[in-house]
Amino acid sequence: MAWALTPLTEEQREVQRVAREFAEREIAPFADQWDREQHFEPSIVAKLGELGFLGMLLPEQYDGLGLDMLTYLVALEEIATVDASIAVMMSVHNSLPTQMILRWGTDAQKERFLRPMARGDLLGAFALSEPDAGSDAASLRAQAVRDGECWVLNGTKAWVSSGPAAGVIVAMARTDSPGDRRGARGISAFILTPDLPGFHVGKKEDKMGLRASPTVQLVFDNLRVPAGNLLGGEGSGFIYAMQSLDNGRLGIAAQAIGIAEAALRNASRYAGERRQFGKPIKEYQAIQFKLADIATRVSAGRALLHAAATAKDRGEHVTQFSAMAKLFASETAMAATQEAIQIFGGYGYVKDYPVERLFRDAKVTEIYEGTSEIQRIVIARELYSRGGN
Repeated sequence: MAWALTPLTEEQREVQRVAREFAEREIAPFADQWDREQHFEPSIVAKLGELGFLGMLLPEQYDGLGLDMLTYLVALEEIATVDASIAVMMSVHNSLPTQMILRWGTDAQKERFLRPMARGDLLGAFALSEPDAGSDAASLRAQAVRDGECWVLNGTKAWVSSGPAAGVIVAMARTDSPGDRRGARGISAFILTPDLPGFHVGKKEDKMGLRASPTVQLVFDNLRVPAGNLLGGEGSGFIYAMQSLDNGRLGIAAQAIGIAEAALRNASRYAGERRQFGKPIKEYQAIQFKLADIATRVSAGRALLHAAATAKDRGEHVTQFSAMAKLFASETAMAATQEAIQIFGGYGYVKDYPVERLFRDAKVTEIYEGTSEIQRIVIARELYSRGGN
């Protein structure tokens, strides 16, 4: 039922096929169980690494596939259609830590981290938010103080996807002094590994959705980080994070479209099988209108996402475009899963059918990597700052 409104190349269709077959073979049979048990399956990381799907945007010199953004998002949507928990792990890894190290890392940092990340030997995570710094991320309070050849970090990061499984975490901390705060300009980025003294995995969140993707707090207790693990320039970390979120929001948009596509497929199939008043419910106009609305929104969201990805591949400024794609796709996922549950009726409300999980997974796409409200602020600001271009 899925199609791309922008024709895909032969290579993109092949990547799409490989992703779809992998998801159906290696993930689909276990997705419901992993959700129920909140189980993170490490073998999937290794298998995605073997396929090259954890280095899709990395150059071949670092064992990546060197693919464009659109091809990566096509693959990510296929994974999300089967299990959004696996998709968010793949999205965060590809969109944030690998790209931040590639763009702003030193040669030594690239050599140390990117190859094992591309192979799936090291899973990446991103730590920006804190318990009291969510949408207002620049108000974060984790502090880094230089001590000889190390930085000493103290603080707590929140909502870290893949946190307990990650071997590389790009984390933000303040490097300005408490008596001389410089706002966003006082935040730096650090490359952390869980073997560093003072690194602790804190509370694991018991989430409504994406339950097979572990989300935790990370606690830095006099965490000693080698000076060589500072990423880019001191005081530039927040800028790096905001620029990288353009990539991350496209990934979340692809995840949301995958969820919505799954809702459409399940609802269409069920409407053809379920009979009431002597005929399949798909023959009733009320059901037809619901399916038509879902299908239209999914196609529109995919078209917007592909257009944004294509613009990104051309090197264009896509902050507004990526915010639009994320906003529309996430609200499409919520609308599609809600209508799918309505089509299933009472059966949609129980865990015996997949739309209940899809509904739970969809909600967070309106929240993380910038809430829908924040996306609207970004879009509006870009209208004025760049004339809407």
